[in-house]
Amino acid sequence: MSLLLFDVMQLLGVRSDAQLVGDPSTVIDRLSPLESAGPQDLAFLSNPRYTAQLASSKAACVIVSTAMRQPAVERGCSIVASEPYYCFALVTQLWKQRHPGLSDLSAGHIHPTAFIDPAASIAVTASVGAFACVEAGAVIADGVNIGSHCSIGHGAHVGADSHLSPHVTVMHGCFIGERCVLHSGAVIGADGFGFAPHAGQWVKLEQLGKVVIGNDVEIGANSCIDRGALDDTIVGDGVKLDNLVQIGHNVRIGNHSALAGCVGIAGSTTIGAHCTFGGGAIVLGHLTLADQVHVSAATTVTRSITQPGQYTGLYPTGSHADWEKNAATLKSLHALRERLRLLEKAMGVREQRK
Repeated sequence: MSLLLFDVMQLLGVRSDAQLVGDPSTVIDRLSPLESAGPQDLAFLSNPRYTAQLASSKAACVIVSTAMRQPAVERGCSIVASEPYYCFALVTQLWKQRHPGLSDLSAGHIHPTAFIDPAASIAVTASVGAFACVEAGAVIADGVNIGSHCSIGHGAHVGADSHLSPHVTVMHGCFIGERCVLHSGAVIGADGFGFAPHAGQWVKLEQLGKVVIGNDVEIGANSCIDRGALDDTIVGDGVKLDNLVQIGHNVRIGNHSALAGCVGIAGSTTIGAHCTFGGGAIVLGHLTLADQVHVSAATTVTRSITQPGQYTGLYPTGSHADWEKNAATLKSLHALRERLRLLEKAMGVREQRK
């Protein structure tokens, strides 16, 4: 199936400030990267570093920023917008809607191998895939798509127009908001890691809370959000989690925060709104991070952060031999500090403290 630029602009004209410079009857057969786009493809350019690729691109049309308007128009047909990446995201949504092979199951389709407990509530417009299980008391709202082999626990709730890819597990009592996307392997509401030491053994602390997820949340493949021990684990509206993210029990994540792959948030930590975490970042438990805190990749947060800003804790990569030398020096750093303080004292130098 194809799209006309006219169709594209009907969407972008309502939801953005995009303007078309070119022929609206141009046919688009594919969405492509700028460098490999062909003469019937739509591409986009948002990073000025790739401007050199614009002039040589064979794309039928390119979505560009207002700053790139002149070179884009000189090249050919263009869609000019203040947020080109956002516009391209909207176009991908339109493309999926128009291509049945990329879309969800038909509304109201219940596969004959799915198990639906008679005490569950399934909206007539919801769909349930093969071998999925929906337990008693669960509520599946309008327009929900439950993929094959999903498990929806007793009393769980999945909000309207949410999509669960195959093999998603929503444990008992957990709440999923509206328009959420949960990718394959995500587990919502497994027990948090709670054990009390006794006589040299670990005694399980039963996890009696649940997970509450807001609207428009996306959770990546094989990510886990643990249920609360007593209170609930809370994920705010618009939060985006990449693959393999671990959220511990009783964590609270503010609206529209985004966590990249392999981020780990330990239990009872509170994350503010509009925060971002690079891949592999770790936040220790029982901390509080303010709104607009941005943690770089592979950084470990060991203390609460009360002010917005970018926070980084990385050690530069070098040769293994250099690392060994630096590590050996680090072991004696405290002794060197004490020797320096004694030397300054002997010389009558007042130590400057901050």
